[in-house]
Order: sequence, then structure tokens, then C-alpha cells
Amino acid sequence: MERNDEYNPRKPSNKPAPPTTSSSSSSVQRSYANNNNNSTNFNSNSNLRRNYERPMSSQSKVGSLRISSDELANDVSNIQPIAGTCPFMCPEKERSQREQLRDLAVFERLYGNPSRSSSALAVKKFCRTISTKDVQATDIRPLPVLEDSLNYLMKLLDSSDQPFEIVHDFIFDRTRSIRQDLSMQNINNDKVICMYEKMVKFHIISHHKLRRCEGDSTIISSIHYLNREQLTKCLASLYNVYDVNRTSDSVFDNEAEFRSLYVLLHLDSQSHSTGESLSLWFSRLPSFIIKSKKMCFARSVLRFYRIGNFWRFFRTVAAEATSLQFYIIEPYINQVWGNALECINSSGYKLHPYPLASLSKILMIKEQDLEAFCNACGLDVSEDDMGNKVLPTKQTNFCHPKDGLDSLDSSLLELYRK
Repeated sequence: MERNDEYNPRKPSNKPAPPTTSSSSSSVQRSYANNNNNSTNFNSNSNLRRNYERPMSSQSKVGSLRISSDELANDVSNIQPIAGTCPFMCPEKERSQREQLRDLAVFERLYGNPSRSSSALAVKKFCRTISTKDVQATDIRPLPVLEDSLNYLMKLLDSSDQPFEIVHDFIFDRTRSIRQDLSMQNINNDKVICMYEKMVKFHIISHHKLRRCEGDSTIISSIHYLNREQLTKCLASLYNVYDVNRTSDSVFDNEAEFRSLYVLLHLDSQSHSTGESLSLWFSRLPSFIIKSKKMCFARSVLRFYRIGNFWRFFRTVAAEATSLQFYIIEPYINQVWGNALECINSSGYKLHPYPLASLSKILMIKEQDLEAFCNACGLDVSEDDMGNKVLPTKQTNFCHPKDGLDSLDSSLLELYRK
């Protein structure tokens, strides 16, 4: 198996690692300062802008879950498996150097001091470039330490002391470092499956929370894009570990749900190239996964979405979606609302306006939000003789809102789902 900061399903080019000119302390310090694009200095919003405003030309492909050219630059396939011996979440040498550089995230600072940390706070940063000369067992964390590090990071996910984009930025970088240490040691057992499932959950929860973040829309959009990119890579790694540990009688408790997420990512078939057909992907899955309830749900939702059966789409989502599945589906709900209004407007009888209260129940959206959405689509809402709001049909000004109206509340659908 190839080793990178994650399990790579496609073999990268055998490009030699860049030569190391010096092993001195100053050289290593420059490595931490220059090779980590995910800066941990969170003093201003401009730092987040520098972190996330990157070219997006090398997209990962959702269908084949390919690793981007950016990730290939971190190729460590020429490094033999190594047994880590570092007993801390962050190697002492790195922690000392980052203290000198004042390169500590807000979560790593001892009593808020930007130049002081401790073994209970500092977590190893992701390093983009690694050469064989730099890799030492004392810099690599063994599996028990990696598990403790990940559990510590997951507890920070619900932190309210900092804006979520700052919490996300810290966990985003440190989980990449965990994946890197796992790959360099070529560890792929049941515990690693659990760890990858947790990291996938982190990216999916972030997928949900980032849509509700306020601030510079350009920065949030870039963060959201990079999060989705790492989500596809984590899924690819998780699927690889499932396959490596597969035996004739093995059943992983959460595999069906995590496999179904791949299917749901195909809802966005226009914005992300799928690389291979789902039928080909399904042909490689065990039959018990294909027949599982969670996979049947994902296939049904995808089918209802593509054929425009909005009634069945919302009823199925409300009745069967898990939280992770719902967070993947959520960004496409506005599109289904728009398609439903277009269908009702074009097929309805002009003399019989559609009651907004009834329509809100079908679409599982609050009535006031539905009225706002109708207006954004160019549709007028009026009142009948009883004072009830109705939607006249056969209006000629319908159009899908350009901004998608991500601010609309889908909590009513979540309420139905619960």
C-alpha cells in the first residue's frame, strides 16, 4: 500500500522527495514556517484569508476520489514503514521550536501565552514536505497517542469560545497530521477504521456548520471547498482500510452508512466530475452493503432527486436519513424546493391557486420561508377570500434564485426527521 498523509487509492508518480540542504535547527524552523499553509496564527481574519484563498484548479474528483496534485507534492511513498515512539500529541522538539516562533494556535497556548504551550495542549502540525532524512521515530506518534490526539481534537469541535471557522481550521490541519502519521507507519487495523470514521464525521459536521458561518463569504466559500476536498480523501482512505481488513465473514458496523455517503455526494453531479459510473462502483461492493437499509435509502434519494419526485424525496429524507446523511443532502434541498415550485407553477390550474399552508407541509418548509422563497423565484403570493396566503400558478416570471438562498431554514425538515 502506498503511503501519504492518507491511504491513496491511486498510485502517484514516483517523484523523488526534494533534497534537504541542511538538518540544522534553523532549517527545521524554516520548514515549520514555510511548509505549513494552514497557519495557526489566528489573531485576525486576514490570516484565514491567506490560509484558504488558494487556486482551485486541481479539484479532487468525487466519483473516483482522486488525490489532487497538491497532495502528490507530499509523497512519502519512498519512506519505509516506521514505528513511532513519540509519547506526546506533539513532539517536544516541534513544540519547542513553535514556542520560539510564536507559532501556536489559540487552543495550544498555555494561559493564553502565544509563546508557551504544554504536552497537554500542543498537537503536531501537518507538514507538507517530508524527506527521508527528516523522518525519525521520535517525531512519529504511535497508534495509542494518535487515538488520544484525535479524541482531544473531537472534543474541541463543540467549542464555543472561538468562531467555528477558527475551530475548524485547527482541527482540519491536525487531523491531516494524524492521517500522515498513520500512513507513514502503514497502520490499517480496526482501530484505524474507527479513527477514519471520526475524521469523516468531522468533515461532514463542518460541511453543515460552515454553511451557517457569518463573515467574509469568499473566505467561508474557500474553507467549505477545501473541507469537501478533504472529505472525499478521507472517504477514499476509509474505503481502502475497509477493503484491507475485509475477510469472508467480516462486517463493519458503520460501513453501509459511510459507503452511502459516496452515493449522496453524487447529488452534485454538475459541479463535481464523478470519474466513474455508480454502476461500476456498485459492482465492486459486497452484496450485503448494496442491500443494506442505508444504501437503499441513498439510492432512493438520488433517484427521486434526479427524476424530480419532490414529494417522495422529502418524505424519504424525513423518515430515514441519519444525521450524517442529512448533512450531505442539506445543500441540495433548496434546489428541490425550486424544482417543486417550477413544477407546481407550470402544471397548476390558473383559476385554483395553491394554498401556501398545504405547500409548506409538502415541502417541509416554514410558511414564511416558503413565501420568501417564492418571491426569490419571481413568484407572487396573494391572499384568498378567507385571508389565507395562496400561490397563483401559470406565472411567467419564474426563475431559480442565483444565490441559492442558503440562509433559508430547513429546521422544519429536521423536525420532521426527528
